Amino acid sequence: MPGDDPLGAAVRKLVGQVSHWTPSRWAASSGGGASRAALMHDLVQWLADRGAVAEGRPARPVPRLDNDLALPDQLQVVAADLGRFAPPEARQEAAEHINALRGAFS
Repeated sequence: MPGDDPLGAAVRKLVGQVSHWTPSRWAASSGGGASRAALMHDLVQWLADRGAVAEGRPARPVPRLDNDLALPDQLQVVAADLGRFAPPEARQEAAEHINALRGAFS
């Protein structure tokens, strides 16, 4: 993802915000009842679905790994795919979703 791309910037900021979290911090709720890990996985799935559309392939479920500490890595992988194949409008929309989650995690 290019450095001036809003998607790349949003991913770097979110990863910087959460990459040091412990399992108990991932398990905590961000106010809406769902755990932070569940919210992050939902975001990763949303990005993966948009990436599938951009690539012209069927959407597939993103595995929910046993270790929540892998969520930032999953985010980076699916966002990189989206960044390679999606048009600028889709990358901007994805950046907005990522930034919204960052705000919810504050």
